[in-house]
Amino acid sequence: VILTGVFQFLIGFVTVAFAGHIGKVELAAVSIVIGVIEGLGFGLLLGTGSALETLCGQAVGAGQLHTLGVYMQRSWIICLATAVALLLVYMFTDPILRLLRQSPEISTVAGRYARWCVRQLFAYAVNFPMQKFYQAQSRVWVMTVISGAAVGVHALLNWVVVAKLGRGLLGAAMVGNASWWLINAVQFVYVVGGSFPEAWTGFSRKAFASLGGFVRLSLASAVMLCLEMWYYTAVIILVGCLKNPEIQVGAVSICTNYNIWTLMVSVGFNAAVSVRVANELGAKHPKAAKFSVVVAVTTSAAVGLVTLLARKQLPRLFTDDEQVVKEAAKLGYLLAATIGLNSIQPVLSGVAIGAGWQSLVAWVNIGCYYLIGLPLAAVFGFKLKLNATGIWVGMLIGTVLQTVILFVILFRTKWQKEVTAIQHVWHILGSNN
Repeated sequence: VILTGVFQFLIGFVTVAFAGHIGKVELAAVSIVIGVIEGLGFGLLLGTGSALETLCGQAVGAGQLHTLGVYMQRSWIICLATAVALLLVYMFTDPILRLLRQSPEISTVAGRYARWCVRQLFAYAVNFPMQKFYQAQSRVWVMTVISGAAVGVHALLNWVVVAKLGRGLLGAAMVGNASWWLINAVQFVYVVGGSFPEAWTGFSRKAFASLGGFVRLSLASAVMLCLEMWYYTAVIILVGCLKNPEIQVGAVSICTNYNIWTLMVSVGFNAAVSVRVANELGAKHPKAAKFSVVVAVTTSAAVGLVTLLARKQLPRLFTDDEQVVKEAAKLGYLLAATIGLNSIQPVLSGVAIGAGWQSLVAWVNIGCYYLIGLPLAAVFGFKLKLNATGIWVGMLIGTVLQTVILFVILFRTKWQKEVTAIQHVWHILGSNN
């Protein structure tokens, strides 16, 4: 799961790297599109597709494999509808960025590039439900191999089309589109080729039944994950409003990049534990579900501890600017605490997805992140003039509070009661399927 996430992250990373050799404006434009516009679509579609982590995971545990294909098709319908709604954002990227006071030159180029990347938006809508379908049945190694091969093809095509043939951003967008649809095509062929005989029995009209409840769970998943993903985006926007933004943003970007790489490990545990908890609840094994939580949290925390050992050498890997290095060093201990929390928090979110608590966690995220964390970040950063350090402290307080609340929820969970609730849900779903 971790390697699959890294490989898919590298597709965007490679695109940015090649765009940087075209020119500064092109680099800025691609970075904005990937970080803001595609980030919006990526977050919504990934969250929407995450409803399958709950349903497919519990279906496998309950031995209801024949429902998995229908669930994936329902998720495709919802994700594709979401992608259609997001078309407006891609079509009007230029005016949206100008409204956010971005450079007119960068906004124009970014708007053009976003329109060329519309095919990737629909590729995400097809890909994410298939990811959850594979994960629920422990076929993650297939996705890893496919994604790894796709990264190699993506890098090679960028070198040929962008670097050698000089096709610019249009070429970069075309290669990105091709790479994502290549992943989808191979994964789909693997599904329909007979590798999941019990789970995939062909397209069915049942996919259009009971869409209401599926939409509600999908929306809850999308809101929950988007609130987490956009929290750090909001922090960077706040830092960009400080004095000397080049130094402040540079320092925070270094810490954020390091945090993202370590977070990928924890997100891998998130996916693994959500499937495991869902499987055990579906199989009526409450003690096994609880044990899965303990193992995942302990293992993930150990990974976070290991990554802390190299934190002092981090800034110079990204920059030689002494001011930026000094500012980043100030954030070192806060970064260490953040990484420690982020090694555990995604696992707790994974438990929530596995148990179907998305709506509850979404409300927790709103309160902790946006009603407490960000306001405190603004007060510490601007009113108390603590700059980037103050903003990071405010953000960290929100994360600490969210993690504590999730721990309390888990500690008070009656797992046998959850099993009973799951069986009731399966009784309803069984009559619909």
